[in-house]
Amino acid sequence: MTVALHDKGLFSWSEWANALSAEVKQPGAASDGHDYYEHWLAALEKLLSAKGVAGKNDVDTLAAAWERAAHATPHGKPILLENDPGPAE
Repeated sequence: MTVALHDKGLFSWSEWANALSAEVKQPGAASDGHDYYEHWLAALEKLLSAKGVAGKNDVDTLAAAWERAAHATPHGKPILLENDPGPAE
């Protein structure tokens, strides 16, 4: 996703490197790097927000919809967002 967004011109590689570096250098980051994916995701989410593409609420809402769709999809079938039954009431 990061490469695709870069290819679309949303951000430069130097912007990406700066965003990821800032996340990895956060206090509390694991010295063995086991939390690298979380830093990658946080950097991408912050860039999306800074560029006005999607705020944290938007990302969280869509992620929850995909998770519900995954749980509603029979094993072996493609996970489609239209399989999302919607939030539980």
